[in-house]
Amino acid sequence: MTESWATFGADLHLELSGSGLRAGLMDALREAVRTGRLAPGTRLPSSRSLAADLGIARNTVADAYAELVAEGWLTARQGSGTRVAARSVPRRTAAARSGPRRAAVLRPAYSLMPGSPDLAAFPRTAWLAAARRALTAAPNDAFGYGDPRGRIELREVLAGYLARARGVYAEPERIVTCSGFVHGLMLIAKVLRQRRVRDVAVESYGLDIHWNLLTDAGLRIPALPFDATGTRTGELGALRHAGAVLMTPAHQYPVGVPLPPDRRAAAVDWARSTGGLILEDDYDGEFRYDRQPVGALQGLDPDRVVYLGTASKSLAPGLRLAWMVLPAHLADEVAEAKGETDWVCGALDQLTLAEFMASGAYDRHVRSMRLRYRRRRDQLVAALAERAPGLQVTGIAAGLHAVVELPPGTERSVIQAAAWQGLALVGLSRFRHQASTVPARDALVVGYATPPDSAWTGTLDALCRALP
Repeated sequence: MTESWATFGADLHLELSGSGLRAGLMDALREAVRTGRLAPGTRLPSSRSLAADLGIARNTVADAYAELVAEGWLTARQGSGTRVAARSVPRRTAAARSGPRRAAVLRPAYSLMPGSPDLAAFPRTAWLAAARRALTAAPNDAFGYGDPRGRIELREVLAGYLARARGVYAEPERIVTCSGFVHGLMLIAKVLRQRRVRDVAVESYGLDIHWNLLTDAGLRIPALPFDATGTRTGELGALRHAGAVLMTPAHQYPVGVPLPPDRRAAAVDWARSTGGLILEDDYDGEFRYDRQPVGALQGLDPDRVVYLGTASKSLAPGLRLAWMVLPAHLADEVAEAKGETDWVCGALDQLTLAEFMASGAYDRHVRSMRLRYRRRRDQLVAALAERAPGLQVTGIAAGLHAVVELPPGTERSVIQAAAWQGLALVGLSRFRHQASTVPARDALVVGYATPPDSAWTGTLDALCRALP
C-alpha cells in the first residue's frame, strides 16, 4: 500500500556524487543554490519525501539539512519547512562589467496603441465561475488530443451566437477554432498554396504582420485601390491571378469606414464568377455605437466567404481563442492542415468560453464594454474639439480606435512629441501598404480602448499636449 506522505512535497532533481550519501547530498544542494538553480526562498521537499525519492535513509537527509542550516545555506522554521536562505548577490566580475551594456528600455507611462481592449476590464469573476462549471462538467475525452476543429461544445455555441449577433450562416461542422486570427490566416494561407493560388489581394491599409504571413507562405499580395468610402472592390477583376482577398468589411482597419453595400456586392460577385474566396476579418464586430451593426459579409454567400472572428477584442488577446466559419468545400482541408501542425487550442479554455457564452455572460460583458468604450470615444472627441479644434476625428461610429487627421507633414513630429509626454502613439502611415497608390495621409490611429480606467484621464491629457 502506498504511504500517503509519498504524494506530498515537490520534486527536486539532484545528482549525488560518490563521496558518501550525506556529503554527496550536501554538495549537490550547495551547487544548486550557488548556481541559482534553487532561488532564495525556494521550499525544499520534506526530509521524508526527499529520502523516499532518492532511496536513502530519512536521517541522512535530515542530518544534511541540519548541517546546511548551520552553514547558512538553508533556513528551517516550524510550519514553514526548509527553504533556501536569502543570500547577497555576488558582485559581477570585471569581465562581466566590461561586457556590452544594454540600453535601458523605458516603458511609456501611457498608451493609445490600437489593437487591444482594456485588459484591466477582463471579467475575471465571471470567467472563473464559467471555468469552474466547465471543468466540473467536462467529459473525460476533453483531456485528450481531440478534434482539430475544436471542442464541439464551443462550436455549437458559436454557431448560434454568430447567427444571432453577426448574421453569419454557421454550422458546427464548418467551424474550426484556432489560436488567434494569425493562426487562422496561417492555416488558410497553407490551404490556398496547396490549391495553387498565387495572389491574395489585400487592402491598401492593414497590418503588416498579416501581409508578411501571406508572403512567407509564398503568396503575392497586390493592394486594392482605396478611397474615402473604402476599398474599391470593383477592381478585383483587374487582378488576373488573385484567388482570394483579405478584407475588414464591417470596419476597415485602421481607417474605420464600413464597406458600402455596392462594394460588398461587387466583392461577392467577383468571388462567384472566379471561384475566388473572400477572407473576412471581423475583428471588432460587436462594437457599434451610432448606428445599427453592419452584418458580416459572409451572410451574402457562405460558400465564397471565410469568416474569421476572435475573442481578442471582446475579451482579451491573451486567451488565444479565435474561430473560422468555412465554406463546406474548405472545412475538411483546413481541419487537416491544423491537425498536421498539432496546434490545438486548449480544450479547457474552449469549454470555458462555451460556458461563458451559453450562460449569457459574454453578451453582458460585451454590452457593458460597449457602453464604456462609447463613453471614452465621446470624451476623446470632446477633448479634441476643445483643445485641438482644427483636427478632424473620423472612423468613430464603431470599433476601439479613432483616426485623428493631422496637418500635412506633422505625423512624425506629433508622435515624437507624444513620446516626450510618455505616451505611445502610432501614425496611419504605419499601416499603409508599400505598393499602394493611395496618397499618403498624416493622421494618428488612436486606440482609446487600450488604457485602463485609472490612466484614461492622464492619457487624454498627454495626447492633447502633444497635438499641434
